[in-house]
Amino acid sequence: METRATLRGVRLSVDKGRLVADLIRGKKVDQALNILQFTQKKAAVIIKKVLESAIANAEHNDGADIDELKITSIFVEQGASLRRFTARAKGRGNQIRKPTCHVYVTVGN
Repeated sequence: METRATLRGVRLSVDKGRLVADLIRGKKVDQALNILQFTQKKAAVIIKKVLESAIANAEHNDGADIDELKITSIFVEQGASLRRFTARAKGRGNQIRKPTCHVYVTVGN
């Protein structure tokens, strides 16, 4: 049985999120949590929370055994970009884009 957890609208760039997601794709959940704990990136903290949520969902909703779970799919997609403006010379302005992303984690046997 597969169980899914999502986190949408995270203030994180897609490329930085995918770097961490690639580290744990296809691994057992206990091994993935260990990798995320010692990865010193902002994305690792965010993805660890989503993975823990997926594990809790599998245990509570499906009664799955945590020792047998592995990550069947994990992907990070682009979300809406927040747009900010900063003042420049001669009354002009430049746009600053603050990217967001969506994190999807699926765990199963």
